[in-house]
Amino acid sequence: MHLAYPAVLAALLFAVGLYGVLARRNAILVLMSVELMLNAVNLNLVAFDVWLRDTLHAGQALTLFTIAVAAAEIGIGLAIVLMVHRNRGTSDVDRLRDTKEQQSAEEKAEAAA
Repeated sequence: MHLAYPAVLAALLFAVGLYGVLARRNAILVLMSVELMLNAVNLNLVAFDVWLRDTLHAGQALTLFTIAVAAAEIGIGLAIVLMVHRNRGTSDVDRLRDTKEQQSAEEKAEAAA
């Protein structure tokens, strides 16, 4: 098997994930895009492990570690998104940023008065 096929697929997956992180406004879709990027990295790790014929299978071991970190990240990330959605009523990333800036402007106005 040529190394180019999984490398190109991983590059495409990473590019789609990067586009999702940069273009999406919904926090859940941003988390899904991050997961897509992590899966692209996992594909590269396994492909290079097979291509180099590593006897220790370091690429596969790193992939398992990455999967464990991704599972923890998505669990904590979803908990944060759910709490923000309960408190503010939206999971739109732009609105959350605007709400924070509006609150700080209101606090400045109250402090000045």
